[in-house]
Amino acid sequence: MSPSAVPASTANGQFENDLNLSLVGLGVEYPPFLVGPEALETLANRFYPPSTALKKVLSINRFTGIETRAAIGDVDHPLVNQPNAPSIKELNEIFRHEGVRLSVNACKQAIEEWGGSVDDITHLVSTTCTNSANPGFDHFVVKQLGIKSSVEKILLHGIGCSGGMAAMRTAAHLALGSSYRGKPARVLVLACEISSLLVRSELDSIDQDQQTRVGVCLFSDCASAAVLSNGIGEDEGPEPIYELLGWKHQIIDGTEDDLGFDVDPLGWKVVLTPRVPALASAAVSPCFHDLVKSIPGLQKDSQSPIAADFDWALHPGGSLIITGVEQAMDLTPEHLRASYEIYMKYGNSSSATIISVLNKLRESEGKERVIACAFGPGIALEMMVLRRRKEPSSSANGFEESEANGSSDHDGSAVNVAASANGVAQANGNCTSTHSVNSQHEQRATNGAAIETALLSADGAAVNGTSELNGSTRADGANGSASSLPVEDLD
Repeated sequence: MSPSAVPASTANGQFENDLNLSLVGLGVEYPPFLVGPEALETLANRFYPPSTALKKVLSINRFTGIETRAAIGDVDHPLVNQPNAPSIKELNEIFRHEGVRLSVNACKQAIEEWGGSVDDITHLVSTTCTNSANPGFDHFVVKQLGIKSSVEKILLHGIGCSGGMAAMRTAAHLALGSSYRGKPARVLVLACEISSLLVRSELDSIDQDQQTRVGVCLFSDCASAAVLSNGIGEDEGPEPIYELLGWKHQIIDGTEDDLGFDVDPLGWKVVLTPRVPALASAAVSPCFHDLVKSIPGLQKDSQSPIAADFDWALHPGGSLIITGVEQAMDLTPEHLRASYEIYMKYGNSSSATIISVLNKLRESEGKERVIACAFGPGIALEMMVLRRRKEPSSSANGFEESEANGSSDHDGSAVNVAASANGVAQANGNCTSTHSVNSQHEQRATNGAAIETALLSADGAAVNGTSELNGSTRADGANGSASSLPVEDLD
């Protein structure tokens, strides 16, 4: 790409046909424990008396469609078994150890696949919503990786689940700036979240305020990384995994109070109202059409492609986010196979999830072009168009070989939770949420009842929450594979 072409690359909302930006390395690091839905019930029974709100949350917890979530510890982790919820100081100390460790390992995977040297990294764009200490966690990641201290760092905050995509978008702009100057750019993108230790704080709120806080049933821990290159200075550079064709950032007006992560003396607390799935799903179509029209290379005979012409790497914020977008965009579960699989096995790891979904998607054959999409506080919508380049591998970073064909061992039925008249969540039909690449999801519940209607208390309180720990299954921390060995046999 010539420097003279760069200033017009996003002028008038249009992208050049060749931005010469690509993802050349990906890395995903999940912590060693995979936790089941029973963990929340275990902790709730240990420390809290029965109540209407708690009963409602535990009922919802059984039917999220998540089979296991990644966590840094088991149900007996000391910090979640104290008389009181851990303080911000304690949470920060854990993040400085566990979060940085996960981050370093994810970055090493991405750098190794890229094949370059840490000395060639020009920028680091990081994000987290579960730590806010200064200096940021990226400072310690740089030191442990041995990256030169003069690397240009940016730490993004306040963007929650959309953080991974916002970091990639920021990295793309930095790389384009370097291209304009004729300089190489190798931007390391990093997202890390430790949500699991917030479980006690969330259970406190459920107990004290009698709020139905569904986030406690969804969130998990993960770090993910990517290396973005502008191609300058590479004689025979690494084969791109994905090429970036264009992107779009949009705020849904009037939704600041619907999705967030509020500061609390005991950490942070998720804000998630029942309006979010419908708001998010409705915003995707206009954003998609605007984005594909802005990329001339996607037009054929003056016609823009439709959503089903792409594979979709959708941030799995919840079962109704995935199924809502699936229906709004007239997609099939096959288009969203990677999102379903990551959601079912690892849960929602906030900003770190989108790179994990992209990593999973590249394991299986599929459509040449991909739409990546995520939602965050604001409500912010991030969308990006990518093109596959590298052939599917039998075992991409972060996952076991048994998943390499993109298929699942489970029957593919969607999550369906119906609301009863008193607002308590009830199971409706087959409530296992997963996806088999070679089969379709079963039809969703015939009454069409949305899970969110079951998440309101009698006075209409907003739905809020975060995640917990369970030690029933431990994973191989390097590749996320489950082990049947007892926890005490795995060091």
